Amino acid sequence: MKTLNDCRALDAQDPLRPLRDLFSLPKDVIYLDGNSLGAMPKAAAAKVAHVLTQEWGIGLIRSWNTAGWFDQPRQLGDKIARLIGANPDEVVATDSTSVNLYKVLSCALQLVAHDAPERKLVVSERSNFPTDLYIAEGLCKDHGMQLQLVEPDGIAATLNADLAVLMLTHVNYRTGAMHDMAALTAAAHQAGALTVWDLAHSAGAVPVDLNGSNADFAVGCGYKYLNGGPGAPAFVWVNPRLLQRSDVDLRQPLSGWWGHATPFAFTPGYTPTPGIASYLCGTQPMLSLAALGCGLDTLLAAEPLGGMAALRAKSLALTDLFIDLVAQRCGGNGLAVATPLAHAQRGSQVSLTRKAADDGFGSGAFAIVQALIARGVIGDFRAGDSASPDILRFGFSPLYTGYEDVWLAVEHLKEVLETGQWKQPQFNQKQAVT
Repeated sequence: MKTLNDCRALDAQDPLRPLRDLFSLPKDVIYLDGNSLGAMPKAAAAKVAHVLTQEWGIGLIRSWNTAGWFDQPRQLGDKIARLIGANPDEVVATDSTSVNLYKVLSCALQLVAHDAPERKLVVSERSNFPTDLYIAEGLCKDHGMQLQLVEPDGIAATLNADLAVLMLTHVNYRTGAMHDMAALTAAAHQAGALTVWDLAHSAGAVPVDLNGSNADFAVGCGYKYLNGGPGAPAFVWVNPRLLQRSDVDLRQPLSGWWGHATPFAFTPGYTPTPGIASYLCGTQPMLSLAALGCGLDTLLAAEPLGGMAALRAKSLALTDLFIDLVAQRCGGNGLAVATPLAHAQRGSQVSLTRKAADDGFGSGAFAIVQALIARGVIGDFRAGDSASPDILRFGFSPLYTGYEDVWLAVEHLKEVLETGQWKQPQFNQKQAVT
């Protein structure tokens, strides 16, 4: 069993340890929720203040040119591309994940209507993030398609002549289970279908290779492991082989002026700009993009230290440690690990479940998380339903999470469970955001 001193020694030997100093982390807080909202880079406050006071305050409208505002979605997209296996000029930072998913799934359905109109099935996981399913539900209704939700082990059976689009999140937001992108994309293509990947819980946390996997479409989130701040712009990628097709007028449905070939010509007709920039829509939020740029820089600072491969190795070491310590120190309290133990199937989080006891409190998952937060250990809770259990969710960003953090977090979890602290009334009152 690892001791506290063992964990401190691991931190002292960690080549990625200097990256923690890039973040503003509250004293006496162990932050294990970067899979939901990344920590704030120290550079963000000064950068956003500069954009406010200098670029907007003094530069005014001139800053669209003089401060390079207009080019920010593409420039930040190029930074994101380095993290997800894409090339320069293949990614733009823009809009939200939900809006970008609407764009790419719409285009995927356009392609299906052109190439194989007999295919009417869009498949996703039942436990996919709900906004993805809501967007898909609406688009399927509009396009005369059928949305079929399956368990992970049921995906293979849907790879047939009826399948139009396989829409998956690379790392499941509830369990942290990770799909084999390359294998599933190849299998979908073999069946004649397209793939849409949501990278919300993988970009910046696990290695992604969109081009190497020959994926078709991808979107992702800017405020989780990319540390871009609350509501940060998301990103979108489309395989260049699809953008280059001349036999079909493939255009995303939100044809706003920022995606126009000559936006400042102010012509009444829409002509999309070539390439991924056509997936832009309206005027971009410069303050949010400035913060996102700082978040991306924290990840790119890892490149001289081994880049995503090094971050992935530390992520697995942190999650291994957490899983082992929970088993060793919290046994007998009804906890089980919902996240795959196999490295190839695990993202950068660990999800726990708890068997309900006969004490009227149910699983206690929500209250346990609230009791931990009161102690300064911040994870989060995701409710279950009749088919899936409640989840205690802990995210491990290798940029700023240390091994001592893991040991102390499990110690707090042990105390919350053994003392029954979580049963106190204040920890069982739900607020709007859980």
